[in-house]
Amino acid sequence: MKNILILLLLSNFVITNLSAQKIAPSKKQTKDIHSLIEDYSKARENKDTVLLSYILTEDIDQLVSSGKWRKGKEESMKGMLQSSVNNPGTRTLIIENIRLLNPQNAIVDARYEIQNPEGVTRKMWSTFIVIAIEGEWKISAIRNMLPAGQQ
Repeated sequence: MKNILILLLLSNFVITNLSAQKIAPSKKQTKDIHSLIEDYSKARENKDTVLLSYILTEDIDQLVSSGKWRKGKEESMKGMLQSSVNNPGTRTLIIENIRLLNPQNAIVDARYEIQNPEGVTRKMWSTFIVIAIEGEWKISAIRNMLPAGQQ
């Protein structure tokens, strides 16, 4: 009987500690991640390849709203810069949510709007996977989504 009770208590302890726990980002993590996404937006707007190269991981991949995959830093940067030329306008990223998976990895959801020179705004969503490498947040993946029914 004693063994059964110990087994039940141990099982209960293990099960309760296996459930997913929400990790809230600290103020510093939140500030740093916001700065990273702002730097990404500035780098795109200014076609700043030095900043862009600094904030992206070597193995970054990007899925753009057209469904095209860009794999690796070189292809992603080339595509980003070409996209900025093909789709001119003011890009705005507004972070809606930061979800830490652990202290070094986070998912960042943002509204992504591009207002073209004629004043028409294209409204999308972007999700960034960001990772902390030696204390610096970097972008490891980007997923751009165009809501259904929009062109």
